[in-house]
Amino acid sequence: MFLFVGLGNPGLKYALTRHNTGFWVIDEMAARGKVNLREIAGRSCLARAKFAGREVILAKPLTFMNRSGLAARALLRHFALKPEDLLVIYDDLDLPLGRLRLRPKGGSGGHRGLASIINFLQTADFPRLRLGIGRPEVTGNGADYVLSTFTPKEEEQILKTVQTAADALETFLAQGLQEAMNRYNVQGGEGM
Repeated sequence: MFLFVGLGNPGLKYALTRHNTGFWVIDEMAARGKVNLREIAGRSCLARAKFAGREVILAKPLTFMNRSGLAARALLRHFALKPEDLLVIYDDLDLPLGRLRLRPKGGSGGHRGLASIINFLQTADFPRLRLGIGRPEVTGNGADYVLSTFTPKEEEQILKTVQTAADALETFLAQGLQEAMNRYNVQGGEGM
């Protein structure tokens, strides 16, 4: 069993912001798996789905971004899983808009949601999928930028990226992390 945790902030106020692209990928996976995120457990809204014959828990924490670690730890305990069974999906300012990056482990890169998970789990040894949201053109407050919405042109691109991210996750489940990395860690995040 795998646990996919998409990072974001709960509530309508944040639903369309750049910081919630992790939630968008979880929603796309739920649609593909024909499940509804209705169950509440581990401080998260979740659903169980099957892809490539593997059971996956799809989760969106209800703890707000900076406390995502509370939910990740609670989910792992609830389902008796280990950190290596977890894959975290989140937005990344350091990747150009539309680019994907799968990694088997690593640091937080300054992302507070991921830093919270690393802190609560006391390990950074879990896979993650980063979705590029780019940096603001004008130097300013990164927090304001991640809590802003996409322009119509950007939204068109990020919606394609969400589809590609879901493709990458399905490849991960069917063929493993290395194959998914080989296929999707390319310029623009597009598969071969």
